[in-house]
Amino acid sequence: METPQCPICSSEYTYELTDTTFGCSECGNEFTQADLEADKFVVLDSVGQPLADGDAVIIIQDLPVKGMPKPIKKGTKVKNIRINEFGKNGHYIDSKIDGFGAIGLKGSVVKKA
Repeated sequence: METPQCPICSSEYTYELTDTTFGCSECGNEFTQADLEADKFVVLDSVGQPLADGDAVIIIQDLPVKGMPKPIKKGTKVKNIRINEFGKNGHYIDSKIDGFGAIGLKGSVVKKA
């Protein structure tokens, strides 16, 4: 099994202390796999399902787009999304929609397909 990076200093030089605990040789931090998963950024769709890179989602309401003559229609399927934890104003889903191009979406306006 590959040892994970340290969550404090991001060092690759970690080692296994026990079956569930790891240590960092650079900063001395001790952590578990659960600690790593608790820090993971998660985006939920409108019904509470977690989204991941590469998922397909469906738009659940008409979305007006500034500068475009028509909105993105309810029911539009968006494939191969990317999760971006540094998105602006809650738009954590990066996607490309045919006819509109690259657009950021909120989890509250999509449903996992």
